[in-house]
Amino acid sequence: MKAAVIVFPGSNCDRDMATAFEQAGLDVTMVWHKDSDLPEAVDLVGVPGGFSFGDYLRCGAIAANAPVIGAVKRHAERGGYVLGVCNGFQVLTETGLLPGALLRNAGLQYICRTVGLTVEGESIYTEAYGSGTRIDLPIAHHDGNYYADADTLDRLDGEGRVAFRYTDNPNGSARDVAGILSGNRRVLGMMPHPERASEAAHGNEDGARLFAHLTQALASA
Repeated sequence: MKAAVIVFPGSNCDRDMATAFEQAGLDVTMVWHKDSDLPEAVDLVGVPGGFSFGDYLRCGAIAANAPVIGAVKRHAERGGYVLGVCNGFQVLTETGLLPGALLRNAGLQYICRTVGLTVEGESIYTEAYGSGTRIDLPIAHHDGNYYADADTLDRLDGEGRVAFRYTDNPNGSARDVAGILSGNRRVLGMMPHPERASEAAHGNEDGARLFAHLTQALASA
């Protein structure tokens, strides 16, 4: 199975994501933001964390207009899988592939620590855990406060598209949202970093289960 990891100026989790993909058995290609196409027959696109283009304007706003994003949108529109983590989540909301926006943390401070999450929403990304499971993943962001209007939040809840919620909301996110799914459940955006909790050396392997199951599910799809 093939994966692509998008690299922007300012990305700093691209190698982490690629390593997590590779350890799970995926064949990974790094794709520069100025490229206009993805590798042939790619199954999964990863949009990594970091500070793309220095987080000028809004976080992810410039990256969302990079040449490669057209290819990412086409991949998603034809049913391909996309995983956006942290800055990647911000990019996905800026592209319109996911609803809502990521605002400045309610406490106006950068937060870097491990947080508790409750797993929800049925998807290829959450099946490894099962609904209601508690896991721990690290966060590292200044603009992780998820916002959407009440109608959008009701729709996400009603359609089971909230994938992860904070158990102790660190940033003010509406309804404790930590990650959401697209309507077809093939695009996931999340602020916590599963790739930073994917091997024993990290002191936490809760994220490894996501990547391992993702590979298995893609192989049988």
